[in-house]
Amino acid sequence: MTQVHSFEFSPFAENTYVLWDDTKECVIFDPGCYTEQERQILRQHITQHDLKPVRLINTHCHLDHVFGNKFVADTWNLELEIHHGELPLLERFEQTCQMYGIPNIQPSPMPGKFLEAGETLTFGETALEMIFTPGHSPASLSFYCEKEKFLIAGDVLFYESIGRTDLPGGDFNTLIQSIRSKLFTLPGETMVYPGHGPATTIRHEMEYNPFL
Repeated sequence: MTQVHSFEFSPFAENTYVLWDDTKECVIFDPGCYTEQERQILRQHITQHDLKPVRLINTHCHLDHVFGNKFVADTWNLELEIHHGELPLLERFEQTCQMYGIPNIQPSPMPGKFLEAGETLTFGETALEMIFTPGHSPASLSFYCEKEKFLIAGDVLFYESIGRTDLPGGDFNTLIQSIRSKLFTLPGETMVYPGHGPATTIRHEMEYNPFL
């Protein structure tokens, strides 16, 4: 069984996820750890559970989801993996932080591998389908586990809300289309783990999300 553990990091209250299964191999999604204390919280969790990080993934490359990329890549000797359509955002990471007045950042490494929608992300005995869900950002990916019915959604879909579309690369109509045509076709019981806020389900969002 795949374990999904979340951490709320940085002043943006971003959800970082660590996923692992019985093999102890794990994937780190969207490391938003901004302070040294947050970086040590992540390190301690992985050490305490005797996990072996094997992949570093950004669902998308807005700054709050990449603060910890360098720390994770350096600590566990991992290459960053993103969709190639997110590269322009990642290349502007330091400039964007300066624009927001965010000090003391660690520059993100550039990706060592590009992910493609429709392919399968694997670690240990776990397989995640990569779903192209742009709209909040130019090329956000969501990651669906068919076997265990859960979704790592990034900032596409939240509990009774959706990702903002007023940032560079955002588009409201594209986001709504991504959710309705790509995510609302998943089983209703699918657990949704978003980039901010509490977890939800596809069924709950289909019934109660005021934006959809």
